[in-house]
Amino acid sequence: MSRIRSVAAAASDLNRRTLLAATGAVSLSAGIGLALRPGSDAHAAAEAQAATDVTAAGSGEAPVAVSRRAPVDRLDPYERGTTLSGVAAPRSGSTGYRRLGGGPGWKRVVRSELASAKSGRAARRTALASFVQLTDLHLMDTQHPLRLEFMRSTDVHSWRPQEILSVQGAVSLVERVNSLSGAPVTGSALHFVMTTGDNTDNNAKSELEWFMKVMSGGRITPNSGDPRSYEGVQNSGLKQYWHPDSTLRDADKQRGFPHIEGFLKAATAELRSPGLNLPWYSTVGNHDSLPLGCYASHSDPFLTDFAVGGKKLMSASAADCKPLKEAIQKATDPRGVRYREFLQAHARDLRSVTPDEKRAPFTPADYLKAHLDPAYAGNGPVGHGYSSANVAAGTQYYSFRISDDVIGISLDTTDPGGHYQGSLGAAQLKWLDRTLRDNKDSYAVVFSHHTSASMTNTRPDPARPNEKRHNGKDVLALLGGHANVLAWVNGHIHRNEITPHSAPGGRSFWEISTASHVDYPQLARVIELVDNKDGTISVFTTLVEAAAPHATDFTDLTQTGLAALYRELSFNAPGARSDLAGTSRDRNTELVLKKG
Repeated sequence: MSRIRSVAAAASDLNRRTLLAATGAVSLSAGIGLALRPGSDAHAAAEAQAATDVTAAGSGEAPVAVSRRAPVDRLDPYERGTTLSGVAAPRSGSTGYRRLGGGPGWKRVVRSELASAKSGRAARRTALASFVQLTDLHLMDTQHPLRLEFMRSTDVHSWRPQEILSVQGAVSLVERVNSLSGAPVTGSALHFVMTTGDNTDNNAKSELEWFMKVMSGGRITPNSGDPRSYEGVQNSGLKQYWHPDSTLRDADKQRGFPHIEGFLKAATAELRSPGLNLPWYSTVGNHDSLPLGCYASHSDPFLTDFAVGGKKLMSASAADCKPLKEAIQKATDPRGVRYREFLQAHARDLRSVTPDEKRAPFTPADYLKAHLDPAYAGNGPVGHGYSSANVAAGTQYYSFRISDDVIGISLDTTDPGGHYQGSLGAAQLKWLDRTLRDNKDSYAVVFSHHTSASMTNTRPDPARPNEKRHNGKDVLALLGGHANVLAWVNGHIHRNEITPHSAPGGRSFWEISTASHVDYPQLARVIELVDNKDGTISVFTTLVEAAAPHATDFTDLTQTGLAALYRELSFNAPGARSDLAGTSRDRNTELVLKKG
């Protein structure tokens, strides 16, 4: 059996590096990050420190963040509950609506592009850290008036049958994480969970509330508008949408989708999330910052009023929708001017719905304050990485200590100027460089929403029009200049993809992109960092599915049954891509690299 040394210690056991961090000698910023419950003495101390952080942030000094020390736990490797032991797969057929069941697991693949995998390393391993990545939950208020569902006339994937069950699916994913005994390879305790953005879908306050409750625990009613009934495309009588409760022979039923009496009532009924039993941190994505994930339109009173108002567009011709779709894809309408004009031009086609102020777009400040709200503390840390310093400085990036030897860095890669692709402002890039340099004696894991290849949008930030925006190549060059970077963990592309990056001088790191939890195969990823004690580091990645069973029962309308159906509907969604799981080299892996 492997000899594993856990770096974890009790929460009160502050080592030298932690004490240095607490006194400001280690420059970790923008979030106290102590995983302590409100009311404790340590929590009060953290809040007091947060107040001083505001001054530090204003002066350019980085406030401190320290993560919870994971308790010592079992050291036995295991596969149960991961995709190593089994994964959802179609039971039969190759066309039409296909039912899912249990399939064989995905084997672990060793990747040695950046360093050779030396024999005997399993017996020498020392655990450095382990955590879980969730990404692209896309919790959806599917009755929201601003949604682009009507574009299904030109792009069938513009509306997906599973979307109404996003909350049930996310709760089931939380249940899966809670069931994990520890890290699959080392068996050591998991330190935390990190979300890497697009936690919400429409940048709506209703969705933000649901997200906070999914993660920290509570009762959720995934409904808006009229609390007594559903008012959306799935009971509109329009044949381009799946009408589960109706006998209408809609386009999806013609593909084999089922008739499920009582579905809409069950999908919008109250459910409960247990909340994560681990501390969790948050990274922001473009759907969390921009209405519909692409429009810099918080200042547009028409779109803001439309979001909370009593009208909704559910149908438009393919000829009308095609130019709007192209404008979004090509970023020729980053402020949503053409979308406003489109809605105004289709005023006669709007349907009446119940107005709801909870559908209002939330601002970056709203996002931060929700994370700092004691009602959503859950297992902490305070602010889930963010602090009052972020609120004062208007930033959504921070760093925190994961373990004795590892720091985490959460970036904000959304371009406030609009469009769904990302970039970094010059100030944030300089902060990233300084944080890595100031913590050169610690390994670093960088978290962001966008991948390096999807950071191609360098449109100016309206609030900082003279600040240069940097693309993914600039970020890769910066990370490649620091020997302590082990991994860049992200999402956005809804696909499992692991890419090696090497730089002059033998410096190298892995970029780990994980599939979403809205499109099939709906996965999260456990990541473990180990020192092989032979001049190499291994980064292990293990994918997990939600806890809901692989097989579905159309009569089971409990939140568990609906979570299983969420997966099956996503598999069958018209227009769904079949390559999002990636290859075997992008799933369960051991990624080897040289020590810096």
